[in-house]
Amino acid sequence: MMAALKIDNSGNTGRQRKMHPHKFTLWIGIGSILMMFAGLTSAYIVKRNQASWTSFELPKVFWLATGVILVSSLTMFLALRNIRQRQMARYRILLMTTMLLGIAFVLLQTFGFVQLWKNGQTLQSTVSYSFLYIIVGLHALHVVGGVVALVVMFLKIFSTRQRNYSAVPVEVMSTYWHFVDVLWIYLLLFLLMIK
Repeated sequence: MMAALKIDNSGNTGRQRKMHPHKFTLWIGIGSILMMFAGLTSAYIVKRNQASWTSFELPKVFWLATGVILVSSLTMFLALRNIRQRQMARYRILLMTTMLLGIAFVLLQTFGFVQLWKNGQTLQSTVSYSFLYIIVGLHALHVVGGVVALVVMFLKIFSTRQRNYSAVPVEVMSTYWHFVDVLWIYLLLFLLMIK
């Protein structure tokens, strides 16, 4: 029976490697977020067929925000690559850049909402605008959560008490960050195509 287990070059037996608990928790969270947004977009489609539904135009600043979050996804990818290569100076710069781009994304979306508000397109004006505020606002909150995690990670880099160069937290953060990026692209396309 022992002879049946194969040993590969890394010294691992033929048994499957277990997923890190943080990664497992992240995937559970991503599944929950996906279900929430699937429910919201489904409700949007149902409500859209009501007579009181009015079409809307997305603020142009949302396109700029889209470019910002796409670039932030690239900087997060590069940050992960650099921590794996133990290029800590580059990792710090890229992590800080991702954090700043995340803040810029949220600020740009806030400017878009201010623009809508000034045009009288408020939460109470129509059901369609209520959905827009809720869907885009909830996504922005998830980005804010990611920015908070990036700030914590960035501050830990300078901690003198703990020198942990594990890539696992960065892998978890990178997966989450790419997820909110892809989620935003989906939501933007959804809101553009199904008005």
